[in-house]
Amino acid sequence: MISKEKLLKSLEEMPEKINIDDLLDRILLMQKIEEGLLQSEQGQVTSHDSFKNEMAQWFKSTGQSGQKKI
Repeated sequence: MISKEKLLKSLEEMPEKINIDDLLDRILLMQKIEEGLLQSEQGQVTSHDSFKNEMAQWFKSTGQSGQKKI
């Protein structure tokens, strides 16, 4: 959840004229960042090695080589 204070501060930093899509994008980005920070604080994180393994499995299941370094 985004605090009203953070939302107002973000609005003040935006140009005087904005379109609704840009505003909604900004709000959604702020919400996703807040959710990620909360998950991190709660220990809901994935290690780098675990992520690499998940990506390797995904590449394998999609038939891609996955040769690029992650």
